[in-house]
Amino acid sequence: MRCPYCGSLDDKVIESRAMANGESIRRRRECLGCGYRFTSYERIEEKPFMVVKKDGRREPFEQAKLEKGISRALEKRPVSMRMVEQIVSEIEDKAVMSGKVSREISTAELGELVLQRLYEIDKVAYIRFASVYKHFENLDEFITEVKNIEGKRI
Repeated sequence: MRCPYCGSLDDKVIESRAMANGESIRRRRECLGCGYRFTSYERIEEKPFMVVKKDGRREPFEQAKLEKGISRALEKRPVSMRMVEQIVSEIEDKAVMSGKVSREISTAELGELVLQRLYEIDKVAYIRFASVYKHFENLDEFITEVKNIEGKRI
């Protein structure tokens, strides 16, 4: 594994941990050249999990796209990157489980999974994501969504 800091190919595995219901392995590594510690993930290579777009196109599921959207919603919020990684992993697991037979999920289902998780974590991030995902056309739609959140309080 190439060190992302110095480029050396010599490293040692410090810790290995099964993740995502045993379907991937997280490995903490240390570069023997510079001592930099980094994380790598191993997954079973199989038929790609697909995302069905609104126009019917199919694209391979990309964890990086999901993480980018969630990170943008949580930008400048009191949520650690470790928590973002955990959220992405949980959503990916739920998506794979819901599309296990067909190996695909619609963007609508995926968006709802993200909204559901963000609602539990941070209401501001929920509104940020919802404003993009639900394509608010005007201020009234935005205000209605905020009022819906206030109405859900216990």
